[in-house]
Parts: sequence; C-alpha cells; structure tokens
Amino acid sequence: MAGSGFSHVPINVTNIDTKYRRIKTLIPVPESVPLLKKMYTLESRAMHGQFPIIWDSAYGFQVCDPYGNMWLDFTSTIFVANAGHGNKKIVNSLKKVLNKPLLHTYTYASLERIDYLDYLIKNTPKQFEKAFLLSAGTEATEAALKLMRLNGKKHGKRKGGVICFERAFHGRTLGAQMMTGSDSDKEWIGYTDPNIYHLPYPYPWTDGVNKPKQFFLDTINDFFNKKGLDPDRDICGFMLETFQGWGAVFFPVEFVKALVEFANKNNILVAFDEMQAGFGRTGELFGYMHYEVEPDLLCLGKGASSGLPLSLVLGSAKVMDLPGIVSMSSTHSANPLCCVAGHENLKEMLEGGLIDNSKKLGKLFHQLLNNIKDNNMEVLKYVFGKGLIAALVFIDRDGNPLNRLCDKICEKAMQRGLLVVHTGIESIKLAPPLCITEEALIEGVTVLEDCIKESLLED
Repeated sequence: MAGSGFSHVPINVTNIDTKYRRIKTLIPVPESVPLLKKMYTLESRAMHGQFPIIWDSAYGFQVCDPYGNMWLDFTSTIFVANAGHGNKKIVNSLKKVLNKPLLHTYTYASLERIDYLDYLIKNTPKQFEKAFLLSAGTEATEAALKLMRLNGKKHGKRKGGVICFERAFHGRTLGAQMMTGSDSDKEWIGYTDPNIYHLPYPYPWTDGVNKPKQFFLDTINDFFNKKGLDPDRDICGFMLETFQGWGAVFFPVEFVKALVEFANKNNILVAFDEMQAGFGRTGELFGYMHYEVEPDLLCLGKGASSGLPLSLVLGSAKVMDLPGIVSMSSTHSANPLCCVAGHENLKEMLEGGLIDNSKKLGKLFHQLLNNIKDNNMEVLKYVFGKGLIAALVFIDRDGNPLNRLCDKICEKAMQRGLLVVHTGIESIKLAPPLCITEEALIEGVTVLEDCIKESLLED
C-alpha cells in the first residue's frame, strides 16, 4: 500500500454479516497485533505497510482470518489470484504432485513441465513458439531485456538501445529498475544505463489521446533528433507495460499500432510486460490483444498460476533460442508444482469460462464505477481499466494527488470487509478474482462507494 500504512490500534467497527463479508471483532483483531509486531521485528521493513490482517484461508474471491472475519477480495493479492483463491482444480493438481512426491527438479525434465509447455504453446498466439519458465515477474522482464539485446547484437546493432516509457514499472532488480520510468526507484543504483531510454506516455490528459499516431511519430522523431541515434542501428527493443500499472492507464490503440509498425521497419523487437494484464484480467487472454498487434516477446507472471511463483517469457523460436545452453536459467524454473498450477490455471481461463466472465462482468464493473465518478464526486477524476481491472484516480481541484484520501478509503473498506489496494500516489486499484459473481461484484462496489463518501465528509 502506498502512503503511511494502516493503524494497528484495534477499534470498534460495525459488525457485518453478509453472504460475502463478515466482521465480528475489533479491527485490527487485538490478538493479531502482537503477532504482527513480532513479524515486523524479524523481517525487513520493506515488506511492511500492508493490511493488518493475518490470512488463514482464502476461497474464490474471499479471504478469512483465524478469528472469524471474512473479506471480499478486490485485490486478487495484487493481481495474482485470477482463477480464484484456492481454485479446486489447481489445488487437486498440486496434491497429485505432492503425493508422488516431487517437489523440485531444477531444469531437469518432468512430465508436468512437458505437459504444461505443450498446452501453453498450443493455446497461445502462433508467433509464440517457445517459452522460458521462471519464478518472478522481474526475472521475466530481465530475460526480455537480455533477449532484445542479444537479438540486436545478432543483427549488427552498434548499441543495445531499449526504449521504455515514463512512470512504467518493470520490476525490482537492476535491469528491470533501469527500464522502470520513475527516477526515485533508481536512486539506489547510483547510475543509469546509457542505452535505456524513456519516452513520454500518451496520457488521456495530454495531446496523445487526440492524435495518438501523430503523437507517437512526433515523439519518436524528436527523440532520435535530440539523441543523435539511428533506430535501425542503435535500438534493439521497445518495452511496454500493457497498461501503466499504477493507474491501469491503457495506451491509445493507434499509438501502439504506430509503434509496432515503426519497430518492424527498423528491426526492433517489441516486448509487452503483461504482469498485471495477462491471463484474462482485461477480458482477453492477454491484454495486448486490445491493441490488435503481434508483439515479439510477452512477459507474464502474477496471474500465470493464481498463487504459486511462476513467470514466463513467450517468443519466437529464433529469438528464444539466442542464449546458449545454461546461459539463462533459474534455480526454481519449471518447478513441477508451478507447472501443474500454471497448466490448470490456463485451462480455467480457456475452458472454464473465466475470460468470458471477466469480459462480461467487466462491462458492469466499469459502468458502476463510472456512475460513482459521475455522482458529484469532483475529486474522483478518472476511472481507468478494462475487464476486471480498474483504477480510481483521486485528484483535487488544483490537480494535486490525494494520497491521504486514498489511504483513508482503503482503511475504511478493510474495516467493512472489503480489500482494495492503494497504488501509485493518487489511485486505488480494483481487481477481483475472475471467478467473482455479479452479486458479489455489486456488493463490493456499493461498499466502496460508501467508504468514498464517508471519507470525503471527514476531510
């Protein structure tokens, strides 16, 4: 959570007992506070600042603590539980592997790995011929960076230039942070990669939204003129978040089409970072499909398994085979447990109707959220997103981000049995599991609206 975090002082809150929410104790639960404090003394501070809730179990779109409380989850644990918490098919597949038992294989072959890769490649777009299985999203974006530069070297590029975008986020390791578009995220490094560049993002409040193709052409031409670079000789790749993670802000379609056309003309690879957008979240299997383009590389994670540490890169054989044997590997790559979870997760998307549910309920979701925005709430400036991902952007009349207000809304929601997450500075992100029902979705949005109204009255 952005901001100062949540209070750890238990208070009386209204008791709640609905089909989807239950609050029967003080919040936070008094018995939980010393346990949380113990955790804080034993663990890096970087991990703190989250909900003062001890998770005990989670089912579908609900989360339970050990004390009888139950929350409606509109976070999917930061966009992970796409197929739902504790999805039965995923759990049963894990039990089969555990019962063998088979817990780890490094990069040695397993039937689980072979079956997953076969299903994955057969059921993703034709340009994705091979996969590279990893554990964390930042591993995937780092791998894509390496692949783009290896491809550039192969084709005689004189520089390993990679173009990214302002305010983008691509992970927490060195290369990923270099590609990230926030200077504050890179202060600890002490230097920047001279061949990683950042272009302005075509936000809806800029000229980029009115003439997106021209905005791209003007921006890219200005960039090359100022830098004295040649796209065909100096640039290996573009790295795009499918949408800006902090606020679920999508590119204009014509902007992306112009970018891909430019890249193709200059032998530049296009990689999409789909950590948040992938696996049905936006109402399509992959979020880039909204742009009607074919990227060269796809970086995936979070919702890839709906719970276990699995990430991957997809690409053509000619690009994916550029690294030499064992020159790109990860200790827990292709873990059999993660493979079966990824396999069943993808089946749930394609065969279990979850993508369709995301698309269908996504329309209702955004209609309800825009109704809140239009209901005389001047500080709720934008509602962004597609499918079952949305961001509410709170800005005052002078254009200042309302960070404290976002904190307050999130805390009130937690006290009422609803989990939402504050991202960036001015936005609250909403991303329920794709298995959510219409009834539960409406209840969650209603609770959120009440929390917004109360928070505004208190300010």
